[in-house]
Amino acid sequence: MMVEAVIFDFGGVLTTSPFEAFARFEQECGYPADVIRNTNAANHLENAWAKFERAEIDLDAFDRLFAEESLALGGAAVRGREVLPLLAGDLRPDMVEALMRIGEQFKTGCITNNLPANAIGSQAGRSLYVAEVMALFDHVIESAKIGLRKPDPRIYQMMTEALGVRPERCVYLDDLGVNLKPAREMGMTTIKVTNAAQAIAELETATGMKLS
Repeated sequence: MMVEAVIFDFGGVLTTSPFEAFARFEQECGYPADVIRNTNAANHLENAWAKFERAEIDLDAFDRLFAEESLALGGAAVRGREVLPLLAGDLRPDMVEALMRIGEQFKTGCITNNLPANAIGSQAGRSLYVAEVMALFDHVIESAKIGLRKPDPRIYQMMTEALGVRPERCVYLDDLGVNLKPAREMGMTTIKVTNAAQAIAELETATGMKLS
């Protein structure tokens, strides 16, 4: 396969996963283990999280609906506002370096399920590095701006059309299997990211480039 484009998820790929922060928060608050992840995963196309990432509801509605869902599913009413600050992961410099090298030879894109710009509040430092990394891509698609989110197949199609490539000429990286499935079904080579070293090794195999 001749690769023409590499497409990245953002959180959990170019930054560390928020799952560890979720686990620490649950333990500190005495909430059931994995209540946040389980609430996110249940009815994942139409739950509060999905609606917020598509900008269909505001912060107040998300705060209330997430608490209702977490109480029904996990027995603890976790407020949506409590969860949002946990999303800010740390940048993975080696992944950003790999992205920069890949951009010298291939088209690059980012498909990210994100939240409305004012959802998490003022995080100037985080916003700065996010903007700097986003500027490295040829094209970026943000769920909250277009009203679609992964794993809706249309969002991947939008990216291939924007980059002018066929899906079978693309490599796609994400930390969630549910988001990789549609890309794989379209013909993309997919990489499930568990850590930076593993992702870079698989990227080297897929692209034929030396990235580490």
